[in-house]
Amino acid sequence: MTLDHLVYATPDLEATVTDLERRLGVRPAVGGRHPGFGTRNHLVGLGGRSYLEIIGPDPEQEAPPGPRPFRIDELEGAALVGWAVAVEDIDAVVARSRVQGYDPGDPQDMSRRTPTGDLLCWRLTPPDQAGHGGLLPFLIDWGTTRHPAESGLPLVELVSLTIGHPDRDAVRKDLAAVGVGLDRAEPYPGLARTPRPGLSAVLSGRHGNVTLT
Repeated sequence: MTLDHLVYATPDLEATVTDLERRLGVRPAVGGRHPGFGTRNHLVGLGGRSYLEIIGPDPEQEAPPGPRPFRIDELEGAALVGWAVAVEDIDAVVARSRVQGYDPGDPQDMSRRTPTGDLLCWRLTPPDQAGHGGLLPFLIDWGTTRHPAESGLPLVELVSLTIGHPDRDAVRKDLAAVGVGLDRAEPYPGLARTPRPGLSAVLSGRHGNVTLT
């Protein structure tokens, strides 16, 4: 189980991509569209098989029948709203987690086309069911699909990922149930006691460190 990606959601994708390019010193690569969800994304590599996903509304799609994922329709500005860990045999991981007392949700089939027309297919647990308001990771299984981080993305370094919550013990228990340990080396997250729940990631770009919250 490894960190797969961070999710940085925004109501204005182009403005956020331009802002991140200025702050990080690299231009996020075009990812693709999510048909039926009304979104598209850009990507920045974080090293290895990990990346930052910048996701926002796709003006070239019709409005979806329901809310866009990651609370995009509610956001007033860009925000770090979630993260995913990569697993093999997602059904087995979900079953094991449920036995341990935490339910990540039923895996769903997803797909999108890259700008070159390649079809990427994966399975994931619903991000909107990730525990503690999205502080826990959702699970993703890429199967035999080529991983997005292997497509020559612009790179920055992930310095740290921190979960903030007033009840650290409850978060630690559910993280352990899903298989994420806090006593391992990066990219596993840190856990801090904070007045309000939230995620924070520090990236090292060409102009120094950039914090996303």
